[in-house]
Amino acid sequence: MLKKWVVNTVVEAKALELSQALGVSAVTAGIMICRGVETVEDGIPFLNPSLSSMHDPFLLKGMHAAVERVLLARKAGESVCIYGDYDVDGISGTALLVSFLRRVGMTCNYFIPNRFDDGYGLNEEALQRIIDSGAELIISVDCGITAIQEASFCQQEGVDLVILDHHSPKETIPAAVAVVNPLQPGCEYPFKMLSGVGVAFSLLVALRSRLRQDGAFSSSCEPDLRDWLDLVALGTIADVVPLVGQNRMYAFFGLQKLEYSIRPGITALKKVAGINGAVSCGQVGFRLAPRLNAVGRMESAVPGVQLLLSNSIEECIAAADELDTANAERQSVEKGILEQAVAMVDSSGIYPDCRSIVLASAGWHQGVVGIVASRLVERYHRPTILISIDDHGYANGSGRSIPGFHLLEALNTCSGQLERFGGHRYAAGVGLKSENIDEFAVSFEHISSQILGHSELLPLLAIDVAVSPMEVNLTLANELLCMEPFGAGNPEPTLMLRGVTVVERRIVGDGHLKLRISAGGTIFNAIAFRQADDPTDGILDIAFFPEKNIWNNTTTLQLRIKSIRKAES
Repeated sequence: MLKKWVVNTVVEAKALELSQALGVSAVTAGIMICRGVETVEDGIPFLNPSLSSMHDPFLLKGMHAAVERVLLARKAGESVCIYGDYDVDGISGTALLVSFLRRVGMTCNYFIPNRFDDGYGLNEEALQRIIDSGAELIISVDCGITAIQEASFCQQEGVDLVILDHHSPKETIPAAVAVVNPLQPGCEYPFKMLSGVGVAFSLLVALRSRLRQDGAFSSSCEPDLRDWLDLVALGTIADVVPLVGQNRMYAFFGLQKLEYSIRPGITALKKVAGINGAVSCGQVGFRLAPRLNAVGRMESAVPGVQLLLSNSIEECIAAADELDTANAERQSVEKGILEQAVAMVDSSGIYPDCRSIVLASAGWHQGVVGIVASRLVERYHRPTILISIDDHGYANGSGRSIPGFHLLEALNTCSGQLERFGGHRYAAGVGLKSENIDEFAVSFEHISSQILGHSELLPLLAIDVAVSPMEVNLTLANELLCMEPFGAGNPEPTLMLRGVTVVERRIVGDGHLKLRISAGGTIFNAIAFRQADDPTDGILDIAFFPEKNIWNNTTTLQLRIKSIRKAES
């Protein structure tokens, strides 16, 4: 698909001033400015993350009450239940809280809802089962901020509820004994983009601080919170929250913990995922997280929590194998649905004139349609909703969006045919009767046509900075590595060279281009993955990332090309 290249503009004087202050090149400084890092005060912790830069967790509204209630449960020997979500953020947050609370001597169990039987978030039937099991305090993680009725139910049953969440609240906040969410009104916490596990980790920091004040560790070893950063990194990266500020710090140190983790479950999970040595954000997002997510999508997410909590190597190996099998099944189901969905779009003739895509079918796996919707967005660059119809004529769907189209607001506008809906700008879920699907598709296309013009339907390629050939070298490649970890909010930089020519071209591997490029009298080696069909004659512009290529103990510069186009004047 053709892409519209958008080149960021940076004031040269501003980039030069920052580069001199931080001791980096003007190119690197310019990219940092594009990331919102505009001052020396922001630049130093960006290039050198430190755990000491973490904000005071007691700035989170509700944190004092949450800590006091947990301390009361510890003192009284109460049974605590962690109620987590079934995605990686919820799974890791659940394992984090359970393992820490047990570590400080508390009785703590957990409950993960079944996607198909219990639905998303808190529900009364599940809460009743938890209460019947003897829980005296329930702590939700990565869910609960909209659980108005469920919080009232806990009150009626005489069981306290603490809510730890990061999703957007509605006008009314649940009447829990404590609600901790940086997005709730009146919260003074300066960083608003935490993941669910990030909020849970803030509780651990605050709780350990109070336990230390109370002398709880005078006769025992004080827990080192860095031991839980592998779980924090898992949930933070998997939930695709922006890797800036505090999230960047969590990812930076958490990835190191993932590399050297002594947690048997992490070791077993890395092995089935084929990960050795350093762990990258990409490996978390595309190897570790899908395996943890898979069991929750196909059946129950409980094995994922068991894996992260178990101290038995044998149990962890078996659990990791189960997750790997579930992931393979998920991939197979996903592939089948994707093939059907693409065939439906292509045979209908709606593309490229359509502004949206709504597809439905009986038998589509409800836990996978969201992933397939993402694949269709990548393919067609249209807001997409895939709907699974069950045996009773009820339909559950999952949608994904594109820049410039707020999915939740659009669903609110055309919600007349929906029984329920929820989500945010880029992802949402819907529930409706099957007989209303066609009418809903028409309404959704109508609102999409009002919002999206031709320019919004062309995917964008964001270029951080246009560079000259003399600025592209191994020093720059090394500097850019200091900006890792890359991910949402801090994507891998994309540079542009204008007016280059290809002096040597050959196809290698599975449709990859190996090139030698001339730019301003300098010759660069380059690789363009899966771009063997791209024309390379004439004068070109290239979008690329400069990287180190190590071969036979020799390090050379290589340009990893992301896109090629005919040169524009």
